[in-house]
Amino acid sequence: MTTCLPRTLIHTCAALLSALCLAATLGTGLAERGVALAFGALVALGELTRWTGTERIREAAPVGAAGALSYALLGENAGRPTGHGVAQVVSVVLAASLAGCVPHLARGQGPTSDDLARRVLTAGFAAACFQPLYNRGVFDGWTGPAYGLLLVALLALTALCDAVLAAALAGSRTGWPFGPLLRDELRALSGAGSAVCATGVVIALGVAVAGLWALPVFSVPLLLTQLAVRRYAAVRATYRQTIASLARATEIAGYTPAGHARRVAALSRAVGRDLGLSEAELTVLEYAALMHDIGQLSLVDPVPAGATATLPAAEQRRIALLGGAVVRQTGVSPQVAEIVERQADPCAEQPLAARIVRVVNAYEEKAQGAGPGGPLTALEELRLAAAGEYAPEVVEALARVLSRDCLTLPVGG
Repeated sequence: MTTCLPRTLIHTCAALLSALCLAATLGTGLAERGVALAFGALVALGELTRWTGTERIREAAPVGAAGALSYALLGENAGRPTGHGVAQVVSVVLAASLAGCVPHLARGQGPTSDDLARRVLTAGFAAACFQPLYNRGVFDGWTGPAYGLLLVALLALTALCDAVLAAALAGSRTGWPFGPLLRDELRALSGAGSAVCATGVVIALGVAVAGLWALPVFSVPLLLTQLAVRRYAAVRATYRQTIASLARATEIAGYTPAGHARRVAALSRAVGRDLGLSEAELTVLEYAALMHDIGQLSLVDPVPAGATATLPAAEQRRIALLGGAVVRQTGVSPQVAEIVERQADPCAEQPLAARIVRVVNAYEEKAQGAGPGGPLTALEELRLAAAGEYAPEVVEALARVLSRDCLTLPVGG
């Protein structure tokens, strides 16, 4: 229950900020309606073109995010000072975001409340840092590179705020540790995040000099980048589906129980996240867990119930090496093949990902068909195993995941 508190607090703050800003804007009216409508249209366009595929990417609507940030940091329009404030920025961003996501909502693929809360709070933070000081004339003497550096510094603070919000929301939603989630968000800033921030700065500076004509000129490159990212995400989704199909070969051939590879992959990813692996490392771990049993296809006689954890150590290593050889032939990353090959090595010699796959696979096999108390019994067996057979830190991470998520795998199904 406590893990929901940060999410509820963030949503409440976003709702209160939106209500106050909408009330203030309705009371005073829109300042510079043409500018507000132009930036609102850009944000709405960003929402219309947002990524709605199954592959999750950090910023699904980068054009909308860049438009919101540039409006929050807009000081001049073609050399003339602007007069909009924090309330109008939040109101325009909120209204445009809602308008742009209507078609997606109609198809059941719209942004989540988390996405909208982040967008509102991030735009509000950037506007609060810039608009009051600008309207008071604090930045009147700032010109040229100094003004550009000021906007970059403000965007860096805004990006940090957004990363904290994203990590807190993800942690509340999933129960995963905040630290690794924040680290992943900060790492993502070097990719799509930096492109969004750079475009936000360029648009704000371009409009200040050239007027609203700068909006389409400077937003097109980010829109093209977004299309490339969407294609990359689609390729990744297809790649994951291909690996999942290869992993099912052992189930179709009757070597492993149905759904075994999928369950091991899901739980391995959760354990890896608990242990602080990065997103890239988690992807490699997931692929290796999906394909960890593929070496059994080389056996003449299937292992009963596919339970390799009960085999002699030498036989486990032989199957693992056979599996690694098969993985290398598929063109999958060599890192995946190495994890598959080393899952049966002595614990002290294994990389962390191989330790995770070994522990989770053993847990799933021991819990399978053991009845309601199977998961607890399996976990206790892993804790009492001979020294060096299973990594203690991984076993304890598994216990935390099972306890935190109330996760007793649907073994055997």
